[in-house]
Amino acid sequence: MSSTTTESGGTQRGKTAIKPVAHFSVAERVARGKAARAEVPRKFHAEWEPSSFRPDPVELLEEQAKTRVEELVPIRYGRMLVSPFTFYRGAAYIMAADLAGMPRTGLHVQLCGDAHLSNFGGFAAPDRRLVFDINDFDETLPGPFEWDLKRLVASFAVAGRSRGFDAKQRRTIALHVIRSYRESIAEFAAMRTFDLWYSRFDVDEFMGKWASAVSPKAVQRFERNVAKARTKDSLAAFSKLTHVVDGERRFVSDPPLIVPARELISGEDTLEKLHLVLRSYRATLLGDRRRLLERFRFVDAARKVVGVGSVGTRAWVVLFVGRDDDDPLVLQVKEAQSSVLEPSLGKSEFGNHGQRVVEGQRLMQAASDMMLGWLRADGIDGVEREFYVRQLWDSKASALVDVMEPATMEVYGRLCGQTLARAHARSGDAIAISSYLGSSDSFDQALASFAELYADQNEKDYAALQAAVEAGRIDVLKDL
Repeated sequence: MSSTTTESGGTQRGKTAIKPVAHFSVAERVARGKAARAEVPRKFHAEWEPSSFRPDPVELLEEQAKTRVEELVPIRYGRMLVSPFTFYRGAAYIMAADLAGMPRTGLHVQLCGDAHLSNFGGFAAPDRRLVFDINDFDETLPGPFEWDLKRLVASFAVAGRSRGFDAKQRRTIALHVIRSYRESIAEFAAMRTFDLWYSRFDVDEFMGKWASAVSPKAVQRFERNVAKARTKDSLAAFSKLTHVVDGERRFVSDPPLIVPARELISGEDTLEKLHLVLRSYRATLLGDRRRLLERFRFVDAARKVVGVGSVGTRAWVVLFVGRDDDDPLVLQVKEAQSSVLEPSLGKSEFGNHGQRVVEGQRLMQAASDMMLGWLRADGIDGVEREFYVRQLWDSKASALVDVMEPATMEVYGRLCGQTLARAHARSGDAIAISSYLGSSDSFDQALASFAELYADQNEKDYAALQAAVEAGRIDVLKDL
């Protein structure tokens, strides 16, 4: 009897059968890549020139703001205005609109959708070893592989400018990012399927391999960053974000950055209502992880501002305790809105954007958070919204971009390129993509040129946001 997958990951009998999967030979997949190259030559990717119909970038940001918490939007603008690099971090919607007007290879993968260099980092895999991977999937959606790669390499050009690197240094870094992606996708294309699926980048192994390519000072920073990450877990979040109120742990109040639920929602049964909502999340977990979550008791919840581009979306932290107060679990419940890629790539196949994020993350990452799940709930304003759930801190480590030397950024760029290639190989046709890219540096040179041109555009868009502030068009609140 046929079955289909339901939103919660289960099956229902008697429904339409899952579509069969087409399997092509290696030769056919190579030919597909070459055909795409004939349709969209690699040199085309060097081009960037805004059309006369390009939307006003500030209008796009204002459009996004309409679905966000009004009082938090000025914080988002404030964070974006720190520098052209922080602006770029919050400008995924602007770049998605720009990419939509460019030639496409048609070689689709699961896109991260916002693959800038700060959305890669370290975290603890389920076996508790630190791994390096993409760590943000709010915009994930299937689409042409080059969109992620353009977003990534342009981020290095923007970051290089923020660090004061000259044009030659920036181009060298960009070429290493793209070459790493191109050579890695070729390696993954040659792997056995299961070997590819189990491939991952352990942080300790990475440092052992690349330490000789950077300065001793950079190695010391890396080691301190990793040591700090190992302590950044639920216990650390518990200690930093909570205090004791009437004998029970509660989230601290630090508005507008963190506001306990009891201050946002009226009624004595506020926490019980939130607890009932969270029960639907349990159904999206695998059976053993559901049993694990059931060992923890719900205690408190608070709204917490996170990130740069995400500021204004509804994000909550939720506190559970297990055996006692020395056994906490802190989850993040983050709103999932429509992907910025949907206007040009179409709607998600999933009926819940939280599930879209989770399924995309599981597909792209080599090892994902054990507690990933999703839910749908009515907001404070009575509007139904969708969320995904993950651990707040699970040994998270982010690259220290603000102190990177050119050699360090080059090594980091190679790692990001390799990591993105592995994620794309898991979800797309690595053989066809490798065939398209070829063995020469034609694609590398083209994308390195694009990166600089788009960094120029980013600076103009940043200036447009500054002008909007000066004209009183938008309100800004600097970080507290």
